Amino acid sequence: MSDLFSVKGKAAVVTGGSRGIGLMIARGLVHAGARVYISSRKAGVCDEVAAELSKNGECYSIPADLGTLEGVDHLAGRLSEREQALHILVNNAGATWGAPIETYPDEAFDKIWAVNVKAMFHLTVKCLPMLRKAAADGDPARVINIGSIDGIRVPYFENYAYSASKAAVHMLTRHMAHTLHKDNITVNAIAPGLFPSKMTNFIFEQMNVDQLGGGIPLGRVGQPDDVAGATIFLASRAGAYLTGAVIPVDGGVSTR
Repeated sequence: MSDLFSVKGKAAVVTGGSRGIGLMIARGLVHAGARVYISSRKAGVCDEVAAELSKNGECYSIPADLGTLEGVDHLAGRLSEREQALHILVNNAGATWGAPIETYPDEAFDKIWAVNVKAMFHLTVKCLPMLRKAAADGDPARVINIGSIDGIRVPYFENYAYSASKAAVHMLTRHMAHTLHKDNITVNAIAPGLFPSKMTNFIFEQMNVDQLGGGIPLGRVGQPDDVAGATIFLASRAGAYLTGAVIPVDGGVSTR
């Protein structure tokens, strides 16, 4: 039982790992002993965050714009140069866009679909050879997609393309899980609720943390350990028998 939740020595990549929920996950994996690669569009920020996380373990920067197929190819190619086997792929990179329904732009759907859905799918496919090499009896390779409770229930904000994309992430998770079980690769999703991040800053600017927590059944907003813990569970031996699951990490908001 001592190694039930261990990810020590595993190779992991976290897209969008330089800020927000991606950074929370990357930091948790580094502290837990995984060898972590983070990717984000801004090279300087990605390098700086990787250097900071490396003070507590192994973390490396591979900047890439995953909104393009070229960026996906670049990240997968650089990973394959560094690792023969990839144990954990966390597809976290994402974008959002809010606007009233009558002025919601078509470009919002194009941008968000490219980053939130297509990049997740294409990067997983590109990483399949490395994931297959990492898969072992009783310890599958893991793909962990970051969805959202906005893909489970109608959000309070008008973010049509974002919520639709996250619902697509959840279905793609189930579909890929059904296909990849034969390769001993599990595919699960985490659907976070409200966490402090650059993406949610506008919410925290309108209301204080106590007010926001008052609208959540468990009485608070999400903290880094909440999403890092869910990721480590899915990535460790403890989560080896789960695939095709979408796990709300939202303090109970999705129960309403």
